[in-house]
Amino acid sequence: MLSRQIIFPAHRNLIRLFQLTGFVVTVLGTAVIGLWVGSKIRADIINESAATTALYMNSFIDPQVQELSGLKSLTPEHLDTLSKLLAETNIGRQVVAIKIWNLEGTVLYSNSASLIGRNFPLADDLKTALQGEVVSSITTLQDDENVEERLLYTRLLEIYTPVRLSGTDQVIAVAEFYTTVEDLEAGIAAAQKRSWIVVSIIMAAIYLALGGFVHYAGKQIGNQESKLRNQVVQLTQLLAQNNELDERVRRAAANATALNEGLLRRTSAELHDGPVQEVSLALLRLDRVNAQNETCRIVTRDFECNDHLPTVQTSLQIALHEMRSIASSIGLPQLDNLTLPETFFRAVRAHEKNTRSKVQLSIGDIPAQTTLLNKITVYRFIQEALHNAFTHAGGAGQALEVSRHEENHMQVTVSDEGPGFDVDHLTEWENHLGLEGMRERVESLGGEFRIESRINEGTKVIARLFLHNAESEAEADR
Repeated sequence: MLSRQIIFPAHRNLIRLFQLTGFVVTVLGTAVIGLWVGSKIRADIINESAATTALYMNSFIDPQVQELSGLKSLTPEHLDTLSKLLAETNIGRQVVAIKIWNLEGTVLYSNSASLIGRNFPLADDLKTALQGEVVSSITTLQDDENVEERLLYTRLLEIYTPVRLSGTDQVIAVAEFYTTVEDLEAGIAAAQKRSWIVVSIIMAAIYLALGGFVHYAGKQIGNQESKLRNQVVQLTQLLAQNNELDERVRRAAANATALNEGLLRRTSAELHDGPVQEVSLALLRLDRVNAQNETCRIVTRDFECNDHLPTVQTSLQIALHEMRSIASSIGLPQLDNLTLPETFFRAVRAHEKNTRSKVQLSIGDIPAQTTLLNKITVYRFIQEALHNAFTHAGGAGQALEVSRHEENHMQVTVSDEGPGFDVDHLTEWENHLGLEGMRERVESLGGEFRIESRINEGTKVIARLFLHNAESEAEADR
């Protein structure tokens, strides 16, 4: 419930952050695009208007200035013709002022008589026009030659158009003329307004589409998050149940091992206190019978008196020895107070005593304490593995090696130098109670059990166990 309260507000906050960011980006994008489109519209309208005006004006001016290809100035007849054309035509009446420049920057003709014949520094626009290009811009009339225009206007459309020699690309003069900008700016404003409306509609549509998509995607993601969270909860519960079941299985295995050890210990005690005592008593009685049998032989000189008694006595002695061996093997010594290294030492010494053989012992850096179940398991593992080594290898090269692996694991290896066998063909061993018992004991504690052997190269029986801590185990049991 807490995770839902945390995740959902965070999810909604992300959507709101996107909406706010998207709105800001959309507004800024609309402003930038609108300004760019507006400037392009303004420039295009000015250039188009200038090109149209220049084309129309050149149709009147060009024929009157062709003489500049060979003369430095215009003849009076052409000057008079220009004045009449500008005064009598519609386009001429729309032109506020006009100047015709030669290549050196001298005004050859102007509707302001005071400028004719004057020389001015070449402005940048004039230089561009002398290169053969039409130049136009809205000017604030700050140049020296615009003194009279500044008295009547604040801004005008200034157009420079090159005049070429007829039939060639040679520029022989530049015509400069000015027109009013009221109608032009009204057209520019209307076009810009329309462009702003279009851009705003498009950007708003994009924003709404993206917002709708994000809202839908956020809803779908929220649903998926809810489903995934429920699945995680279910998986967590299943994992907890599995862990609990695993713990129950492990404890059941531990309890079963403890019960088995208790049963074996009781069986060992009952063998010792029951059949062993009875057989011992029978042997004592047989000793008396043997003494009487000797007397019978001496007195009667009958050497066949009770001849079967020695055989019975020998059999009982063998049975007594075997029962004592069985009792000592199935009964564990008290391991509660022994450390882990002492457990290994006790198992090896018990085997050496029972078999009168030698075992090479090597114990690495292992902890002193572990759980009783661990000590029982390793004791039984060593006991059975050494018994197999003595039985099948004659005790040749018996060795026990204990080493630490990683932090919480130990490896116990019992090896011999006997004839060995083919591990891949272990069929005859699969039903062997000793091997199966070792495997079950080790694997019941979550350990690993394996056998390594080759013909004529000996055998290794290996167990890898987790070093359970006795204190943590006791705390878990509580």
